[in-house]
Amino acid sequence: MTRPTRTAWSTVPGEDERYRPLYARALGLRVVNPGGVLCFLFFEGAVALAVLLALAELVSWWAVVVLPAAVALMVKLNDMVAERVVRSAALVPEQERDRFRRQMEPVIGRARVPRTLPGVVVATEPAPAPPWERQQGTPEWRSRWSTGPDGDSAARS
Repeated sequence: MTRPTRTAWSTVPGEDERYRPLYARALGLRVVNPGGVLCFLFFEGAVALAVLLALAELVSWWAVVVLPAAVALMVKLNDMVAERVVRSAALVPEQERDRFRRQMEPVIGRARVPRTLPGVVVATEPAPAPPWERQQGTPEWRSRWSTGPDGDSAARS
């Protein structure tokens, strides 16, 4: 019995098909090519998780059948979406691909970075002194401010 030949966009050549894991061959994956460990996690991991959930009585025993089937359905759906993406990318003309690559090239150079921190105001002239340090000896200061910065009376200073 001969199988139909694979299309040109397939990632797995026809002669290497027999070396793929059984899980990938059974689902008929064309673009997604999971390895042996990932196939083990997809199938046996889903069965083990379903058995643990059923033993903990969080789900019914139907989950042992349904969960691996749901995982297989999602893997197949992912393969179908990847197939559509590969086909649509192949339809884009080379000129458009070059234009897109030019737009996405990183720009190499130096960027100006402001030297201020957020919320910090940088001034060119020094900040004025607080009122208790300005003109401490004048009577006007003593009348306006009854206490200094330490809570002392201005009359004591």
